[in-house]
Amino acid sequence: MKENAVHDLFEEEEDTQKGKFLTFALGNESYGIEILYVTEIVGIQPITEVPELPEYIKGIINLRGKIIPVMDVRLRFKKSPFDYNDRTCIIVVDIQEISIGMIVDTVAEVLSIPEQEIVPPPDINKSGKKYIKGIGKTGSDVTLILDCEKLLDEEEVEALIKFDN
Repeated sequence: MKENAVHDLFEEEEDTQKGKFLTFALGNESYGIEILYVTEIVGIQPITEVPELPEYIKGIINLRGKIIPVMDVRLRFKKSPFDYNDRTCIIVVDIQEISIGMIVDTVAEVLSIPEQEIVPPPDINKSGKKYIKGIGKTGSDVTLILDCEKLLDEEEVEALIKFDN
């Protein structure tokens, strides 16, 4: 009986997160990630560079005793670098087996986007859309919904997993 109550509570929590996305900006573009991946949002902080990691992995941070690799999402998407400022944030997400910080220009808000308002990305550029899961329509705006599971490939996860303690 108790086990069922815990299971129901877990399902309820999942349902309340369904259709909710944390939105952030890279330049003029709005992106969203499913809220269930997000563990916290912190301001930009000192990053320790680690040699021989891909260019978009800026290094590691010490977040309350936990070492977390950080990825500059701009560089991951092959956009021009951007000087970090007081609006720059690190969104800590759990992807596959690790926690990773995603450096973004600014965090906007948590949006509810109903499933029927999310359309698949256009089939134009196969290599460019691998990170985009869908396009959310919110009023007259669009939000590119990221597929967190595809931000890192298996090799990258393996390389970064050693930092996740």
